[in-house]
Amino acid sequence: MATDDPVFANVSIGQEVYNEDGERLGSIRGVDDDGFYVASPSGTDTLALTDARDVFGTAYVMWRCWECGEMGEIGDQLPANCPNCDAPREELYYWAED
Repeated sequence: MATDDPVFANVSIGQEVYNEDGERLGSIRGVDDDGFYVASPSGTDTLALTDARDVFGTAYVMWRCWECGEMGEIGDQLPANCPNCDAPREELYYWAED
């Protein structure tokens, strides 16, 4: 295997994730072709649901549907279902949009 080949791990939603020093980073809240997404543990600094920082400046946190790709603004919480395909809330995840 070449050093630039991707490494795939067997991970699942809710699994605890730790850094190289053994510090807990959080638990897995989503998985896609680019990797996995971690929910921060309580007591850590968090971003408001209305904005996030990325390498280019401010990005806005939206929701996105795993089933159809529909995106929408987050109000107080995720919608109960995707308004486009009616997928349940469990199929929606947070998405940073610039």
